[in-house]
Amino acid sequence: MARLKAAIIGSGNIGTDLMMKMIKYPQNMELAAVVGIDAASEGLAMAREHGIATTHEGLDGLRKLPCYPEIGIVFDATSAYAHKVHDEALRADGKQVVDLTPAAIGPFTVPPVNMEAHLDQPNVNMVTCGGQATIPMVAAVSQVAKVHYAEIVASVSSRSAGPGTRANIDEFTRTTARAIEAVGGATQGKAIIILNPAEPPMIMRDTVFTLSEGADEETIRASVEKMVAEVQKYVPGYRLKQQVQFERFGDNNKLRIPGRGEFTGIKTSIFLEVEGAGDYLPSYSGNLDIMTAAAKATGELLAKRRLAAMAA
Repeated sequence: MARLKAAIIGSGNIGTDLMMKMIKYPQNMELAAVVGIDAASEGLAMAREHGIATTHEGLDGLRKLPCYPEIGIVFDATSAYAHKVHDEALRADGKQVVDLTPAAIGPFTVPPVNMEAHLDQPNVNMVTCGGQATIPMVAAVSQVAKVHYAEIVASVSSRSAGPGTRANIDEFTRTTARAIEAVGGATQGKAIIILNPAEPPMIMRDTVFTLSEGADEETIRASVEKMVAEVQKYVPGYRLKQQVQFERFGDNNKLRIPGRGEFTGIKTSIFLEVEGAGDYLPSYSGNLDIMTAAAKATGELLAKRRLAAMAA
């Protein structure tokens, strides 16, 4: 199988987990380089053990590597702030960028919802871990009903939230809320993240609430279950924690939404659990696993398109 060379910028938890997925489950991409800023980082050491070129000099170091001209796709697993600088340089060099930060420079991409919509874009954004887990559920409801409001609550273990995640908390909530609307199809979206310090560490849990009209409970439930199956194709540990729950509001028991007035329709409550594959991080780090799995799946589609264009 023909493979397109790729690189990862960021040798922290997310970058290293993505690296291990690309090594363990190779498809049409060949990981040619891993970039960091700490020469002693575990991620760079693991990359060297697998014969992958490394540099601790950041993007400047990547551009000096002999393999750089052949690299077609670059995954950025650093920070929203750093990504803005990286994106400008990588675009100038003709690289296609998969952004795992909340910078949201490129269009939002959630694999089972709109994976093939932005294959020609120079930069695609993977939203956030909470977005990857919950937006498919909002979209599942939106596909069969009009969603006026959607709210997601992502609860993750404090242990699985590293410095990068903590530094991007504000961007997380803003980016996820925007993507709930832009990709999930909700008229209004809201996102909340909870870092839970419980010991032993908890598996990622997500709650999705939607207020919708135009479809009955069974139609919504079937759409949700179908979407869960789609996500499980690349994240096997993604599952419903319990049955989808419904509450109907009519003329006699209207729900008042702050700033939006009274609502009549169906409130849908979806409860999720995301268990990681354990490729590098512990299984409780499902929040990172779903992010890297989604990025890999997206990268494979981008690589397929670029390889086809090269062969034409």
